[in-house]
Amino acid sequence: MQKLPDHYVELRKRFKGFMKAVDNLGKAASASGPLDEKTSQLIQLAAAAAMKSEGAVHSHTRRALKAGAKDEDIYHTIILLTSTIGFPAVSAALSWVDDVIRTNRG
Repeated sequence: MQKLPDHYVELRKRFKGFMKAVDNLGKAASASGPLDEKTSQLIQLAAAAAMKSEGAVHSHTRRALKAGAKDEDIYHTIILLTSTIGFPAVSAALSWVDDVIRTNRG
């Protein structure tokens, strides 16, 4: 099982009500439409890459894999962003994806 980031664990301890609301918002957003979990995670992965959030890229890569995405699905999701967010941001996001995929293989 993947260890949660220390900062996230600390937020859950310090702001229990707030973090419960954040969790519930995510669940409500997922339940509000027809997209399956894999597709939802790939979309959120793309958004995480676009906002250059290494932690969110790690998290949504793990979640996409758990939802059945293949490595190729994840890499393609990021590569598709090249004309939108630029090669440097895509390159960084691919390195963050590699962090997770290499850990899962090893």
